[in-house]
This record gives sequence, structure tokens and C-alpha cells, in this order.
Amino acid sequence: MLPRVADSLSFLYLDRVRLVQDDTGVCAQIQTGNDRIDTVYIPTAAISCLLLGPGVSVTTRAMATLARHGTSVVCTGDGGVRAYAGILPDSLTTHWLEQQAAAWADTEQRLAVAIRMYRMRFDDDVPDSVTLAQLRGMEGHRMKGLYRILAQQHGIGRFRRDYHPDQWHQQDPVNLALSAANACLYGIVHAALLALGCSPALGFVHAGTQHAFVYDIADLYKARTTLPVAFSLHQSTNPEQEARRKFRDELRLLRLLPRIVQDVQKLLAPGSVAEDDESERLDVDMVHLWDPHAGVLPAGLNYARETD
Repeated sequence: MLPRVADSLSFLYLDRVRLVQDDTGVCAQIQTGNDRIDTVYIPTAAISCLLLGPGVSVTTRAMATLARHGTSVVCTGDGGVRAYAGILPDSLTTHWLEQQAAAWADTEQRLAVAIRMYRMRFDDDVPDSVTLAQLRGMEGHRMKGLYRILAQQHGIGRFRRDYHPDQWHQQDPVNLALSAANACLYGIVHAALLALGCSPALGFVHAGTQHAFVYDIADLYKARTTLPVAFSLHQSTNPEQEARRKFRDELRLLRLLPRIVQDVQKLLAPGSVAEDDESERLDVDMVHLWDPHAGVLPAGLNYARETD
């Protein structure tokens, strides 16, 4: 039995290593000088997300093992540009994907999910009659206020979120740290969505990208995770590296993965998941058939007689 995503380690960042599969498992080979190679074994079944820096090479056999264990792989490039590679186990049900697609395709349900996101994010109520444009404006005011409070706490002048991948190293330390920490958060959220069987592309607020739903869910936690970390590193000489390390340390206390799982379920199907229910994926033994009138029908049967 593989560990549930809620019980998994959050993520592991690797760079300047070679990932290979040997007779024991997946390991990282590290060149340490004098032709010496150190080997560190990776607990792939217990890690939800692997962040691979630009100095990593990986073999096909190692990727196959990651696929069998349902581990999400996030390849990071120069300048903070990330390309996500999603890996899904064959036994994963489509239950939560169907819930997501049904809510996304209906305009009223999509707005209702966006409203639930706002309430969950800011712990504040909004009228059911609010429009998405009004919701965006309310979110913008709340974030400006949060930036102002954090800047005052750390003795920083006026802060403005400024992210330009093509001018990565020209950013100030807070923006650099925030971009690095957010990339880690996106990888964790992406891994949780894959474990649930959801589509990272079907967002309710964000749209037009294969990671729209990742950005939707990640926004729920930035105020309590990546933003405090980034502002605390405003005097750092290496904000990217320190942000990843500090963010990972914070996650050990927050237990973010089980919270992501429950929050996604509550957003897509409110009232269907108990407060203490940490279920995230339902393994299925057989594919089923869909029928608009009869509902779910068993597969593996010949229905020719019924149409004769």
C-alpha cells in the first residue's frame, strides 16, 4: 500500500544530480570531486512532489518508478520558469474530476465555487449576489492591505508585487523569495490535485493555462505561507534558496497536504466530506460505463442482446 498524499512528505528539491534506478530503488548520484560519486536513495512512494533543478538528469527507468508511485515531477528552468509534468496512477478514479468538470462547465456553479474560495481564503462572508468582477476587486483590496501590513512589520518601504521571468535577477529580495516559495507551493498543490484525480487546467478564477486550478488553490494559502516567508527574507543575500528551505520547514508545522485535500473536496462538493475525513483517492478495480438514464453500468459485459 502506498502512503496517502495527506501523509506524504511535501516536496524534495534536487539540483546538480543524476536520478537513476538501481536494484534497490531510485537514487540521486552526486559528483563530489576526485571522480567520487555519492548515492542518496529517494523515498519516491513517500514524496508527493519532486522539484528538479536545471542541473538534474533522469533516466527512463527512474521516471517509470515515479509513475508507478504516483509522484508528481516539477522540472524547474532558468529564471524561475516552471514546466509541470503530471504523473497519474492507473487505479485512480475520476470521481473528483467529474465533480470539478461539472462545476466548471456550469456558469452559476463556477461562480459559486469562486465565492467559496474567497470565503475560505479570507475567512470573510460575501453576499451570494456578488459578481466575479466585484470579487476580484475585493480580493485586490485585501491583498494590498496584507502587503502593507507585512511591509510595516519588517520595516520595508512601499512594496509592489513585481514578477518578470525575463528579468528574474533584477527583482528585489522579497519578490525573488516570493517567486521561489510560490513555485514550491504550486508544485505541492499540483501534486495534491493529481492525487485527487482533478485537472490542473480547469480553473474557476484563473483561466487560459494548464495550471489554472493550481493557481486557484495555491492562492488559498499564500497569506499564511509564502508571503510571511518572503517578507522575512528582505535582507537575504540568497533569497531563493533560503525561501525554499524556510518554506519547507514551515510546512512541517502546517501539515498543508491534508488541508489541501479537504479544501478541494469542500470546494467541489460542499457538505459531502466530513471535517475529519482525509480520504483523497478511491481506487477502482474495474472501468464502468456511463448511461444517461441507467447511470453507471458494469464494464466487461457484452450488451449486444439489449440492442437487438
